Amino acid sequence: MSSISFSSYQDCTLCPRRCHKDRRTDVGFCGCSHVLKAARASLHLWEEPCISGTGGSGAVFFTGCTLRCCFCQNHPISQQGIGKELTDRQLSSIFLKLQAQGAHNIDLVTPTQFLPHIVRAIEQARPELKIPVAYNTSGYERTETIDALEGYVDIYLPDLKYKSPRLSADYSQAADYFQVASKAILHMILQTGAPVLDPGTGLLKRGVLIRHMVLPGAKEDSMQLLRWMADTLPKDMYLISLLSQYTPFYHAKDHPGLNRRITTYEYQKVVEEAIRLGLTQGFMQDKSSASKSYTPPFDLEGLE
Repeated sequence: MSSISFSSYQDCTLCPRRCHKDRRTDVGFCGCSHVLKAARASLHLWEEPCISGTGGSGAVFFTGCTLRCCFCQNHPISQQGIGKELTDRQLSSIFLKLQAQGAHNIDLVTPTQFLPHIVRAIEQARPELKIPVAYNTSGYERTETIDALEGYVDIYLPDLKYKSPRLSADYSQAADYFQVASKAILHMILQTGAPVLDPGTGLLKRGVLIRHMVLPGAKEDSMQLLRWMADTLPKDMYLISLLSQYTPFYHAKDHPGLNRRITTYEYQKVVEEAIRLGLTQGFMQDKSSASKSYTPPFDLEGLE
């Protein structure tokens, strides 16, 4: 049984910020009270092929976030509070509806701030819920939180955004990002074991897929992250996805160098380093993915 309970909202330490807010009467750093909110629940075709497959992942986009990335493509929900209030029972029903629509998995997008509700909803959906549960996160997680999710989560989809504390402080208000995320990702890998792919469909059934989005002017930081992964993480125990989709969103224009897309040269140098290091189990992305059209409308679809 998970140690994550509704009492967690009273003195909130769900994320590494440990803001200790009583979210029954206030909001945490995440911008959320104790009331569950989500902005969309639908079949999502824009994840990696082993997640979206042909039918789509059952993506539930939760309101709020424990980071404040200046370039967030989901900023209307992550930082502006857009969403619909739900109960854990309603969320459980949404999971089962997505499964009935043919979702390959339940894709929990930015879920940390509402884990007590989500854990309860997963419990309520069982045993009818047969598809894997994926935890789609910024990577900025407490190891204690990851350990408590054992038995609830089958697939982890963490970002690994930065190696440099300067970049993470400037862009995401989290100077300790790498220190925290690197430990959390190792716990994810040790918990799930090596990736398990369905031999017929190629869908990921269990395991960790680490995402890294190359940022403009930061290819050296990207390559340092790849070297850390190759040197530190257990070999053949995770997949990697190198993203070229960076698009200047939100407050990116306020940061010199971020108000542009990455160049082909920047992305190719990072891909070449991954190949040199033997990090070839995973995915690279076509440059055409750098488009606002890949961001779904947060129109409360699927939250009836």
